[in-house]
Amino acid sequence: MQAIKFEPWLRTMVWGGEKIIRYKGLESDLTKIGESWEISAVPGHLSVVAEGPLAGKTLEELVKEYKGQLVGEHVYERNGDLFPLLIKFIDARADLSIQVHPDDAMAMRRHNERFGKTEMWYVVGADEGACLYSGLAKSITPEEYAAKVADGTITDVLAKYEVHPGDVFFLPAGRIHAICSGCLIAEIQQTSDLTYRIWDYGRVGLDGKPRQLHTDLAQEAIDYTVQKSYRTDYEAVQDEEVEVVSCDYFTTSILDLTLPFAKDLSGIDSFMVVMCLSGSGSMEVDGSEVSLQQGETVLIPATADDVCFIPEDGMKVLTSYVR
Repeated sequence: MQAIKFEPWLRTMVWGGEKIIRYKGLESDLTKIGESWEISAVPGHLSVVAEGPLAGKTLEELVKEYKGQLVGEHVYERNGDLFPLLIKFIDARADLSIQVHPDDAMAMRRHNERFGKTEMWYVVGADEGACLYSGLAKSITPEEYAAKVADGTITDVLAKYEVHPGDVFFLPAGRIHAICSGCLIAEIQQTSDLTYRIWDYGRVGLDGKPRQLHTDLAQEAIDYTVQKSYRTDYEAVQDEEVEVVSCDYFTTSILDLTLPFAKDLSGIDSFMVVMCLSGSGSMEVDGSEVSLQQGETVLIPATADDVCFIPEDGMKVLTSYVR
């Protein structure tokens, strides 16, 4: 089975802009694209293969047909026909809502859904002074949380970070967060669209109506633990694999390449998702070459034994698999 490219689903959001269109080199008159869903098994938004002998098939059909050959035997044993990751690019022209996601247990208890939403962000681009929120800056009780939502001061107790390209944030389920204006983000997350909106600055949605808040559900979902820092620190090293996040749901690494880089995949028993963050080049997967351009995402099946990344004039990629 060859590496697979999918058609991205461009999601219009009230806070979206035009950066994703330019970043991915697409032709479109759309001006409020907030998200590009690169690989998705979310019902109603299934990714469709863009080219090659599998063109037109959905990701759900591929998993049902190829099972462990596509996703890895241990991954299939754990998740069945549900592909476990949702891969996105996010463009925030305006601030996103303050929000939180449930963990697996709450997702099942409250929504009868298998996955909650643990995720991570890689900052692809950031305007000068761009920020995001991640975690609590001071200790509050659930009752104090509800009061601060009611009087519109919830952001006063959140940790706020000015961000720059290359910054990484890991967001386990339960951590309050929000992307703010001027950020272009690559996001890796569990396959879930469960989001509890805590605060939305009083604005209206694309339909002209106030967007729904989920105050009570969020109050139940929040992890009220305060940490010293919520930024994921790592040392950037050129032409080497740098692991930045490893959790129960995904392991993600950065490759900032000026030279070819080969990786043995035979021992991981998992698919690998490759997001090209900048530059261009190609990948050789088991001897078959696949082009790779900025803004593209490719799925390498679990049957692949090796991959070699070949940059042209420099190429930065994000790779994710399931341990």
